[in-house]
Amino acid sequence: MPDYILTNEELSTMVDTTDEWIMTRIGIKERHILREPGTGSSDVGAKAVLSLLEKTGTKVEEIDLVICATVTPDMQFPATANIICDKVGIKDAFAFDLNAGCSGFLYALSTGCKFIEGGRYKKVIVVGAEKMSSIVDYQDRATCPIFGDGSGAVLLEPSKDENGIIDELLQSDGVGRVHLHQKAGGSVKPASHETVDAREHFIYQEGQPVFKWAVSKMADVAVEVMKRNNITPENLNWLVPHQANMRIIEAVAKRMGISPSQVMINIQKYGNTTSATLPLCLWEWEPLLKKGDNLILATFGAGFTWGAIYIKWGYDGNKTNN
Repeated sequence: MPDYILTNEELSTMVDTTDEWIMTRIGIKERHILREPGTGSSDVGAKAVLSLLEKTGTKVEEIDLVICATVTPDMQFPATANIICDKVGIKDAFAFDLNAGCSGFLYALSTGCKFIEGGRYKKVIVVGAEKMSSIVDYQDRATCPIFGDGSGAVLLEPSKDENGIIDELLQSDGVGRVHLHQKAGGSVKPASHETVDAREHFIYQEGQPVFKWAVSKMADVAVEVMKRNNITPENLNWLVPHQANMRIIEAVAKRMGISPSQVMINIQKYGNTTSATLPLCLWEWEPLLKKGDNLILATFGAGFTWGAIYIKWGYDGNKTNN
């Protein structure tokens, strides 16, 4: 996480909002912001990957593939994954970016898993890295309290037992693109003096339709994955939900029939870091995770994209050196 913390109190001096308004509607108290000039998503991504390599005792030359999930790449090209590889010293690995909105990490996790399952690769890094502050309009009180910057990364390896990524259900519907997008900066509306003046390079979101879709779709896929794997509220250890809005998280947990004590929540500290929310939850809760724990990761993002992945956790988190 970047060092600088933007609190609700400071945000209220920049836009017409209050701590009470933000906490009541979103559930966020503070968010980390990458403020150093000349830094981008690759900088937080590289730090996460370096920490991961050190923690797992993995050498850079062992890495076969790096997938970076991001909606805030350093630049249009080259891929931020390539830049991260260069900054951490990974050479000759297959590396690319994946953009699925806030579902990016889950999509990338599934993609990385397929390369392992196919037997082609032995060590795959999946990193979610975002500098959301670069596309946040701090004059828009509806969106600027929501997002923060940060990164998290995981290492995928072949499983030696029954644990690992067991099942998944990933879906999308392009009709949702009208409700959540960035208006300018792509090939349809390239950057120009007019698009900058119109503030069209920031996040555009219609809150109500996004909220309704998120609650419905995240819950639907999570419940379906539970059903087809005979997971009940009693034997589900953790729900790892995308940290977009506290009310969405609570509604999804209610639909799944689980208690708040089974849900990983850190939105109040980090806000919505888009592709980084899921790995940040896993990182923070890792000491509590036990080998064989049943986890469901669920997310929803721009596109619309959504999905759920069922994981049987592969190791005792309290025995790691993090």
